[in-house]
Amino acid sequence: MTNSSSSAAGVTNPPATTLQASNLMASITVKDLDRSLAWYRDAVGFKVEQEMEFEGKRRAVRLSAGPVFLLLNLDNGARGWDRVKGEGISLQITTSQSIDAIADRIRSSGFTLDTEPADMPWGVRSFKAKDPDGFNFAFSSERK
Repeated sequence: MTNSSSSAAGVTNPPATTLQASNLMASITVKDLDRSLAWYRDAVGFKVEQEMEFEGKRRAVRLSAGPVFLLLNLDNGARGWDRVKGEGISLQITTSQSIDAIADRIRSSGFTLDTEPADMPWGVRSFKAKDPDGFNFAFSSERK
């Protein structure tokens, strides 16, 4: 016997005890760690928490923005240098800060936005951007 049941629509309900997570860290592989740091740290505003070296070369950087954590891993080329990264996923960052100021910071750092900041019908102000490797990000805050 399991702790889940099926509804009339055929959707399985979760077990009585569900996951209770305290945070989420995304780990992504990047081609150029310096260029990625320019985007995440300098343009977006993440804080560098830790740099990891292997054989005298920086191979990974752990970043934070409040309870949000990202681990940037330097690609070693084992799966091919031209493989597509970031397709099929979008990471959402919600903040109480000005969406327009974040978008301006990204643009003034020499990067582009996929969409300009705009008010959405569901009550947030939002824009979209890609990091240097093509990972999709949506930034939003409640409209004030």
